[in-house]
Amino acid sequence: MSQIAVTDARARLSAIIDDARNEPVYLTRHNRAVVAVVDAAQLERLLEDAEELADIRAVDAAWDETERLAETPVPWEDVKHDLGLLP
Repeated sequence: MSQIAVTDARARLSAIIDDARNEPVYLTRHNRAVVAVVDAAQLERLLEDAEELADIRAVDAAWDETERLAETPVPWEDVKHDLGLLP
């Protein structure tokens, strides 16, 4: 993990971008990380993974709610039939 003070980063932006292609570079204020510079492709993967994880958590929460309420899930085939998606 690379860290650099924001005040020093102004003069080293090009080098920071080069470094961030390999690993995140954390910009600090008062010795506390405030932002990170990351490779754009890595950020895209992280955002996709975060969205996938949010979907998984939502499904888990729905299953927990179903169990808590002692409900019986509606089979997917029945849903499609009710919506007219099956012949």
